[in-house]
Amino acid sequence: MSRRTGARRRLGSIRLSLILLALVPCVTLAALWGLTTIRMFSEGLELRSQTQLSRSTGAMGTHAALDLQRERALTADWLAGPDGSRSALVTQRRATDRSVARLMGQADAIAQAPARISDRLYSVLGSVGSLEYYRDQIDDPRDITAEEALEQYTSVIDDQIHAFQELSQVDDGDLTSRAQPLVSLEHAAELVSREDALLTLAWPSGRLEAERRQEFAELVHTRRWLVADQITPALTGDLKTQTERILSSPEWRALEAVEDQVLATPAEGKAQEVELPDLRDRWADAMDKVAPRYDALIRQQTGALLTRSADEARSLLVTAASLSAAGLLALLLCVSLSWRITRSLSRRLRGLRLATLGLAQERLPDVVARLERGEKVDPESATTPLDYGHDELGQVAQAFNTAQRTAVHTAVELADTRRGFQKIILGIARQSQNLVNLQLSKLDALERRHTDPEVLKGLYELDSAASQLRRYEENLVIVSGERPGRTWSEPVALIDILRSAVGEVAQYQRVEVFADEEVSLAPPAVADVIHLLAELIDNATAYSPAPSPVTVRTAMVARGLAVEIEDRGLGLSEEDYASLNANLAEPPQFDVVALADDLRLGMFVISQLAHRHGITVTLRPSPYGGTTAIVLVPHEVVVVTDEPSDTVREASAAQDAPVDAVSSPPRPLPTRDRSGAARKAAAEGAAPGSDDPGP
Repeated sequence: MSRRTGARRRLGSIRLSLILLALVPCVTLAALWGLTTIRMFSEGLELRSQTQLSRSTGAMGTHAALDLQRERALTADWLAGPDGSRSALVTQRRATDRSVARLMGQADAIAQAPARISDRLYSVLGSVGSLEYYRDQIDDPRDITAEEALEQYTSVIDDQIHAFQELSQVDDGDLTSRAQPLVSLEHAAELVSREDALLTLAWPSGRLEAERRQEFAELVHTRRWLVADQITPALTGDLKTQTERILSSPEWRALEAVEDQVLATPAEGKAQEVELPDLRDRWADAMDKVAPRYDALIRQQTGALLTRSADEARSLLVTAASLSAAGLLALLLCVSLSWRITRSLSRRLRGLRLATLGLAQERLPDVVARLERGEKVDPESATTPLDYGHDELGQVAQAFNTAQRTAVHTAVELADTRRGFQKIILGIARQSQNLVNLQLSKLDALERRHTDPEVLKGLYELDSAASQLRRYEENLVIVSGERPGRTWSEPVALIDILRSAVGEVAQYQRVEVFADEEVSLAPPAVADVIHLLAELIDNATAYSPAPSPVTVRTAMVARGLAVEIEDRGLGLSEEDYASLNANLAEPPQFDVVALADDLRLGMFVISQLAHRHGITVTLRPSPYGGTTAIVLVPHEVVVVTDEPSDTVREASAAQDAPVDAVSSPPRPLPTRDRSGAARKAAAEGAAPGSDDPGP
């Protein structure tokens, strides 16, 4: 496995991965839904705002421009001669003022418009604001001529046309394309109106100055190009029908005919003036019919375009709301499904995890504990099958079912094998015990009949070897999970227990016993305590150099009876002390001991015996460099006697320190433990111990 792969697998739990797997698409979908909703609503609101601005400023500006065109025509007619109607001009000025007032009343809306639009509209407002001044100059020329004042109308109308063109540039491409022909139509109407103003001023004199003729020619050619190349190809629907009706009308053809004649008339004289043909009435009649139709068309199409724009904005907002609602439902559905699937998978994974932990921490240990107690266990009933469906998790559960059945079957088979092996060991040990006990009884009888020191010495040595062999046989019985055969019915004095333990040690001569406590031990614990002390004393003598003594001391403490066994060997490391004390505190299983590299059967036996009676055994360094084993027998096992026993009195009368065989005759041992080796130990005394607590 690469380092990168290993790191990726350590990123988190499966539950976190499932949550992330569900969270990422949900967050992405939520972000897309939010962006789409905001964008669509923004477009709809912006289009509605532009429509409202166009309705409040553009349409009013268009109406004001048409009124200004009409006022310009009447002003030119009034300036041309006495035939001009002053009352019509005054009336039109009032109509223009009303249109301009409505436009100027939209100052707040203009202030909120985009800069490109507001700049144009402010230019229009600035121009119409000075309209009254130019009217005064027309009525009573003082600063400029009436003709120069008349050109101000053209400037205001041009500003309004450009402002309307900016207003028509909306985000909806279809509306923009429909607005462009309308702007061109308004421009064309303005060009025709300017032509009318030029001719109206020139009709009374019958002549057209060269500069005015040049301006007239530019207006005509620009308007014709605009109609032919920009308006006609772009027209659609009702606007096209109405425009073509105007362009094909006799009045429009009459206007074009007058234009052609004026343009065809050659210039004369130095001033290059053009003598106008006598077509004033024809031009005026045509304009009187075309201008109202043109005005009506522009007003109607402007209103229709604004209505269509409002409908588009409303439709866009409705569509945005519908799509937003649908997107929200899809998002909620996605979140709900993701949450349910994630929660279901997490719950199943958690259930599988708890089931596996329950098997590992509860069911299998319970099966093993029952097997250790010797109970019969049915592998099929001991395993609870997991059912998680037929998908991948279900397949994992099935595999786990197979694994737990195999584990339980294996545990049962191993337990049966171990019990069988223990029975074999126990059978062999019991038979050997019988022979050893028979041998000890015969040696005891011989020791009682003979008084020859040499013969007794040999018998004592045989007795000691047989006692050690009996202890080894009892080790096998303990390993097999049974109790040794020796039993007592009465409490046994501590000194007798110590002597019996020393008697089961090969180098009993090196053991020094210091025991002043007048206490006894309860009958159920006598055999096990003798065996436990014998193992520790034997270990001390085996792992300490001869003839160094092994000292055994006893003392009553707050928690019971303490027995210290101290040798003068090489000692152990801190790690070894920690490991051995851990094994003594919690007795290991026999199969663990059998698999250990360093087989310490004595430690296993000591741990089993101590655990059986609540005895605590602790190993620690000795001040002499060796090891001190401290055996703490609890109060429940200790029996305190009121009167000192004969044995203790004799030991105290002889000396206070180690029991000396020279001054102390052999003392009687407890029933069923009258071995000659024990008496030999009591008669001859003892000396030192060991560093390695295992035999």
